Amino acid sequence: MTVGQEAKAAGRRMSSGNGMQFLARAGLTARGFMYILLGSLAIQVAFGGTDKKADREGALSAVSETPGGTVILWAMVVGFFGLAVWRYAEAAFGQPVPDGRKATKRAASFGRGVFYTSVVVSIVSFVMGQGTNSSDEQSKTFTAKAMEEPGGRWLVLAVGIGFMGYGIGCIVNAIRRKFLKKLNRAEMTPRQRGMVEKIGIVGRSARGVVFGSVGIFLANAAIQYDPDKAKGLDGTLREFTKTPAGPWLLVAVAIGLLVYAVYSFCEARWRRVEPG
Repeated sequence: MTVGQEAKAAGRRMSSGNGMQFLARAGLTARGFMYILLGSLAIQVAFGGTDKKADREGALSAVSETPGGTVILWAMVVGFFGLAVWRYAEAAFGQPVPDGRKATKRAASFGRGVFYTSVVVSIVSFVMGQGTNSSDEQSKTFTAKAMEEPGGRWLVLAVGIGFMGYGIGCIVNAIRRKFLKKLNRAEMTPRQRGMVEKIGIVGRSARGVVFGSVGIFLANAAIQYDPDKAKGLDGTLREFTKTPAGPWLLVAVAIGLLVYAVYSFCEARWRRVEPG
C-alpha cells in the first residue's frame, strides 16, 4: 500500500469513527437550535414584537442576552464546526447513499462544508465582539460589489437562479420523500417513521420556500440593476407580511421553519453520517 493509499484509508477510518459521529450529530442539533431561533424571531416580527432581525445576526443577539449565552454560542461554534468537518469528509469519501460518490454529490457536500465554515466564522466573530452584518446588509453588499465588475450583473442573476433552483429542489425532494434514504429508518418504529416523514415534508418544504424567495429578490436586483432590491433572510421574511395574507403568511412560514428545526433534531438522532 502506497503512502497516499494509507493516508486515504486512515482518513476514511477517522471519518467513520465515533468522533465524527459526535461532530455530525452535534452539528445537526446546533442547526435545529438555530432554526428554533429563526422561527421564533419570525413569529415575533410578524406581530411587531421584536426589533431584532429574523436572521443569523438576530438569532445570535438573542442568545447572547440570555443567561449563559456565551457558553451556548461556543457550543454552537462546536456544532457548526462539526457540520463543516462532516461535509468535508463526505466531499472526500462520498455521501452514505447509493450514488453518494458521484462528483455532483461530493461537490454539493463541499459547498455545504464551505457554508458551515462561514457560519462558524460569523459566530466566532460575534462572540469575540467583532459583530456580524445582517443578512440584508450582506446581500446588498455582495450585489453592489458584484455589479461593479464586468459581468457582475449576470453573476448576481446566476446566484439568484441558483437559490431559486435550490429552493425548488428542496420542495420537490421533500414531496418525493427523497430525504428518507439518508435516515436509518430501520432504527425507527413504524410510528416514528410516519412522524419523521410528515415533519420532513413540511419542514424541508418551508426551508425551500425561504431559500427560493431569497433567490427571487437577488434575481430581481440583477434584472433591475439595483443592489437595494436584494434581500437577505430578514428582508425576505418581512416581505411575506406585505402579501394579501398579511402577517399570517409569515407566521405559516415561521411555523414551517420551527418544524424544520424538529426535523434537524430527528436527523441528529437517525441521520446516516458514515461516509459513502
